[in-house]
Amino acid sequence: MNEYRNLIGGRLAPAADGRTLDSVNPATGEVWARIPASGKADADAAVAAAREAFPMWSGMPALGRARFLRQVAEVFTRHAEELARLETTDNGRILRDTLKKDLPGMTYLWQIAAGQVLDAVKGDTVILGPDSLGLTRREPYGVALCIIPWNSPISTFSAKAAYALAAGNTVIVKPAEQASASVLRLGELLAEVFPPGVLNIVSGLGEDVGDPLVRHRGVNKVSLTGSTQTGQAITRASADALKPLTFELGGKSPNIVFADADLDAAARGVTVDSVFTGNAGQVCVAGSRILIQRPVWDEMIGRITAIASHVTLGDPLDMATTMGPIVSAGQYERVTSYLEIAEKEGAGLVFGGRTGAEVVPSLPGGYWVAPTLFTASDNSLRICQEEIFGPVAVAIPFDTDDEALAISNDSSYGLAAGVWTRDLARAHRFVRDLQSGTVWVNTFRQMPPGLPFGGIKDSGYGHDAVLEYTREKAAIIQT
Repeated sequence: MNEYRNLIGGRLAPAADGRTLDSVNPATGEVWARIPASGKADADAAVAAAREAFPMWSGMPALGRARFLRQVAEVFTRHAEELARLETTDNGRILRDTLKKDLPGMTYLWQIAAGQVLDAVKGDTVILGPDSLGLTRREPYGVALCIIPWNSPISTFSAKAAYALAAGNTVIVKPAEQASASVLRLGELLAEVFPPGVLNIVSGLGEDVGDPLVRHRGVNKVSLTGSTQTGQAITRASADALKPLTFELGGKSPNIVFADADLDAAARGVTVDSVFTGNAGQVCVAGSRILIQRPVWDEMIGRITAIASHVTLGDPLDMATTMGPIVSAGQYERVTSYLEIAEKEGAGLVFGGRTGAEVVPSLPGGYWVAPTLFTASDNSLRICQEEIFGPVAVAIPFDTDDEALAISNDSSYGLAAGVWTRDLARAHRFVRDLQSGTVWVNTFRQMPPGLPFGGIKDSGYGHDAVLEYTREKAAIIQT
């Protein structure tokens, strides 16, 4: 049985009271590892360590911090296969994605963050008069708490911690209890890179360790990637201290296919690049509402069905597998409940709907849901409005551009959207008028470092980038 430990003040340690949580392999349903079930004492220790390290880390020349970040990139390169296999075992995201996409991308991200350290210390100068000078300077907040989800732990860890550290903050990472092993193992490796207390990692349940961290007066900034409900709870918990927050929350992204689109590209973009493969639709930006213009409705449904029929479910560690399991028993129950909801609401089932052992008989204990597509003519259905977070999509027909916009924006979420069209004027209009933080045109799920990523409405606010982890101070100097 694999045993993992917290990283606090440069030391690897179990939870203060010795409690642990089981980590379950979602492909088999079996316990494969144990992680610390941390509590308030561990939260207090992590904050104390981060605060003690802050003067040294923030006072270091920016290029000095960059050298540490480049060392992290080297760790990712050296340990890519180990970390990828750990994450795949822990959350079911297929190895061909964790190994071939995630880890190389994170190596690059840490290098990019190292190159942006000077952006965090740049300011502006304003000549106020012949004897008066105004200037601004950027300063780190102090201790940044980064709360990360279970669907892509290492990627989200990197997107937050790299920029927070580049800006001069010390960092505490709270991984999701469903999938903490890869991040805790990464903590073991990074304990050899950072000075004690600069990076701390504590695992456990949200109510036991997450809430004490959010409420702690020694935490100066909170960044969350997670559900809208968690974001609301953190907002309430942090209100007394008025902590600055960055939230990347849920989504119900529209993926809009116009009749003039490249239908081959669009069919792939709304299926394997969006909701049916890789992480089994367990991604916040999944284009789970597929809007199709009526003249190509039948053709697109046929193309989507054909592509979905070639999705290969199975052992996520097998490089031939193209879709893995649902992460946990609880999430499996949530996803399968929406199959029943869709049926009761009168949605049409095009394909899928199969669950459990009938999907992957060779792994009967896993949490399996086949790629599933429903059709609906009414965007008010729950499967059109609520985030399912699984390989379940709904196709909705439309006639005009205005109708497509109205359906797309008829959502409490506003994280991302896709538009498939050859009409440049239409593309620019939809980029302008879609209520979402990111719009992809003739592509989907491209999130390169250097561009902001975040949402509006119930999908959150702010984005993980170096300036998000700094505050601006103004000074006026009379000469």
